[in-house]
Amino acid sequence: MENTAKKIAEMLLEIKAIKIRPETPFTWASGWKSPIYCDNRLSLSYPDVRTYVKEALAKLIKEEFPEVEVIAGVATAGIPQGALVAEELGLPFCYVRSKPKGHGMTNMIEGEVREGAKAVVIEDLISTGGSSIKAAKDLQAAGVEVLGLVSIFTYGFPIADNNFKEAAIEYRTLSNYPTLLEVALEKDYIDASKLETLKEWRENPSVWG
Repeated sequence: MENTAKKIAEMLLEIKAIKIRPETPFTWASGWKSPIYCDNRLSLSYPDVRTYVKEALAKLIKEEFPEVEVIAGVATAGIPQGALVAEELGLPFCYVRSKPKGHGMTNMIEGEVREGAKAVVIEDLISTGGSSIKAAKDLQAAGVEVLGLVSIFTYGFPIADNNFKEAAIEYRTLSNYPTLLEVALEKDYIDASKLETLKEWRENPSVWG
């Protein structure tokens, strides 16, 4: 997994899906200031990267959650990734909305999924884990057994670990923030003088900057 984590980080940096900019921070929707911005949806535009991510996610699921019977994507960024993985594994696919559909059947879960089915949830990115956990709980409320959640990348915030622990949901990721910093330094995306502030941000992102 260490080699996979480094390869994923390198690919995301190469295609600029991850941008590191501590001197002019980004502002997240939450209002947090951040020296990094991650948009893994860009990987879909690069066939080689898209294929590598798909195959790595499928391999991770087979190793960690071999009893899986259905793949569930988290709207919206987890939908294409989840569909690709479901195709790779030859499994049914559904996705979970952030809120019920406003008309028609007012579905929260789109796609056919039977009660008692064993599901793995696909997310592209974990920050606090809030939206991912909500999707997992919506599946559980529909009678689905959630084996765990798999994502492409995590910032590794302590709050995310606590949230998943409290929700009793297992999660795994292909790559992570410490690996990203290691690769970014090796490949000259950042220099050593930036490391301290980048590490400080992850420890307390809500007050950083």
